[in-house]
Amino acid sequence: MPQLSSAGWQGRALVVGGGGIGRAVRQHLAERCPDLDVSLATRCPATHDEWLLDLESDDSLAALTERLCDASQPLRLLFNATGRLHGPSIQPEKRLKQVQSAALIESFRINAAAPLLLAKAVEPALDRSQPFHFASLSARVGSIGDNRSGGWYAYRSAKAAQNMMLRCLSLEWARRFPLATVTLLHPGTTDTNLSKPFQSFVPKEQLFTPERAAGHLIDVLLAQAPEHTGRFLAWDGQVIPW
Repeated sequence: MPQLSSAGWQGRALVVGGGGIGRAVRQHLAERCPDLDVSLATRCPATHDEWLLDLESDDSLAALTERLCDASQPLRLLFNATGRLHGPSIQPEKRLKQVQSAALIESFRINAAAPLLLAKAVEPALDRSQPFHFASLSARVGSIGDNRSGGWYAYRSAKAAQNMMLRCLSLEWARRFPLATVTLLHPGTTDTNLSKPFQSFVPKEQLFTPERAAGHLIDVLLAQAPEHTGRFLAWDGQVIPW
């Protein structure tokens, strides 16, 4: 994909998520958009300049709202790079008998509710007269139309729910914040902790490094404008069916 212009991308950018993609996106934005002041927000900050943010905490989200409203720079971009596929209490289900209510709730809390609550937290800092882009990682497996193998009930359905929530958000913000753009992004299968247990099924040439995935995602983002709001796009800019 050709290099795209970063003209107009001025102000503050906040990348949420301290995993491989989030950190790579922050680096790419800092290099390619020199007029953006790029910060990283994570539940476990690694350096003094990283922001503390827990998307599962109402108090933490409220603190984010206050911080952004008090900032001197306008919020130009928020990139949500969080997500949870597996962990001590959750694993992708292969069969219906493996579905557990607690795992469903956990997946919906972080993969569906958290991005929308994040948008709610930043909304008070938005200015109707200023451009703003809200981007959030989704996944092709969250596409209902593209689902040909089934399984992964919690993760698939939570990502589909995020897609619906942010599609609704894009329509609301189109009326209230006409210069806002909402984009859902599929990064491709990327070599991160999220995909580690499943990489043996992925051809080597289709497994992206976080740096490559971030580069593709920034290419796609720089090509979006308010008239494109509400799209679900793959790393190469192709539209993914809902």
